[in-house]
Amino acid sequence: MSAAAHVPPSDPAERVVNGPTPKHAQLREILRRLVERELPPGSPIPSERELAQLYGVSRLTVRSAIGKLVEEGLLARVRGKGTFTAARRMELQVYLMSFTDDMRRRGLTPTTEVISTSTEVPPVTSAHALGLAEGVPAHRLVRLRRADGVPLAVERGWYHAGRTPGLLDLDLTRSLYAQLADAFSLRPDRAYQTVWAESADRETARLLGMRTGSPLLVFRRVSSSGGEPVEDMTSWYRGDHYQVTMQLDRNTPGSGDQPHNGGIR
Repeated sequence: MSAAAHVPPSDPAERVVNGPTPKHAQLREILRRLVERELPPGSPIPSERELAQLYGVSRLTVRSAIGKLVEEGLLARVRGKGTFTAARRMELQVYLMSFTDDMRRRGLTPTTEVISTSTEVPPVTSAHALGLAEGVPAHRLVRLRRADGVPLAVERGWYHAGRTPGLLDLDLTRSLYAQLADAFSLRPDRAYQTVWAESADRETARLLGMRTGSPLLVFRRVSSSGGEPVEDMTSWYRGDHYQVTMQLDRNTPGSGDQPHNGGIR
C-alpha cells in the first residue's frame, strides 16, 4: 500500500466521503479491512502523513482512526519506528497447564523473570482460599512471563507455606508446577478459575511494556493437589495478545438448565 500512497483508491468502498458517518470511523473500517485481509502480522502501515494524503483527510482524523484500532489490538505503535499490524491473538485455553508447557506447545520459547518473593500474612481472601488460619503466613511470588522475548503476563501468587517449605529458595525461573512436583511431590490436579477484564495499572503496564489503562485479561486460579489447596494465583495477560475460547454444553438432565464450560482438563 505504501508504494501507492499517493494514488487515490479506485474502489468507492475504500474512499472517505462527506456524509453522516464521521470520517475517522470510515477510515477506521478501511484500515480494519486492510489489516484483516491483506497485511500479515508485524507489517508496517503507511505513516499518518501518507494516509492523510491518500484518503484526503486531516492527520487528526488519521490519528483518531489508528488510535481506535490500537485500542482494539489490531494495530500496535512502536516508539520511533511507526505503527504495525499486531500479532494475532493466542487462544488462552481453559485447562490446567503451566505457562512454560503452554508456550512450548505453541513452538515459543518461554522465559521467566522473578520480580519479588516474600513470606508474609496473605489477604483474607487468599488465606481462605489456601485454608489458612488468620495470621498464618504464606509464600508470595511475583513473576513476569515472556514468550520469544515478548512480555505476555504478570503472575502474582500466594502458596501454602506449610506444604511448600523452601519454595522461595528454588529456581523460580523454571516451571513452577515442575518445581512443585520435583520438590514437594505436589501435582495440581484440580483448580477453580475466575476470569475478568480490567485496565492495566501503572506497575502492571510497566512490566508488560504497555500504556497504563491498556486492556488486560485477568485469571484468578486456586489450585489443589490431592484435595489440598496449594496455590492462589492471579495472572494479568495482555489483552492485545490473547483471547479466550470455551466450549459450552448443557448440563446433564436433572442438573439444571444453565450451560457450563468444558472445565479444566
